[in-house]
Amino acid sequence: EVQLVESVGGLVQAGGSLRLSCAASGFTFDDYDIGWFRQAPGKEREAVSCIRNSDGRIYYADSVKGRFTISSDNAENTVYLQMNTLKPEDTAVYYCAAGVCLVQSPGATSFGSWGQGTQVTVSS
Repeated sequence: EVQLVESVGGLVQAGGSLRLSCAASGFTFDDYDIGWFRQAPGKEREAVSCIRNSDGRIYYADSVKGRFTISSDNAENTVYLQMNTLKPEDTAVYYCAAGVCLVQSPGATSFGSWGQGTQVTVSS
């Protein structure tokens, strides 16, 4: 059974940092790319970042470039999302997903397995 388990998010002040992790099991980790998505209330789910296993190429949404960093520990089957200089507009439920990272324009439809999501709230 494919499982993706995100770490607990949390409440952080604007300008602060938070690191999310996504532990994967039930499939061959190297065969899939891992992505991070987020969904704020009343908004569509958007791609935040994804990392392509085959060559390490990475996608970042323009809104998080320079602030968020995705990394992968293939030995631990875990992908991390380091979020720095957080802003109130980063508030959302964050999901990790396994699928295909189209670094030019990743979309949720390219990811078939999803975690349960974790709430990140950034206060102003």
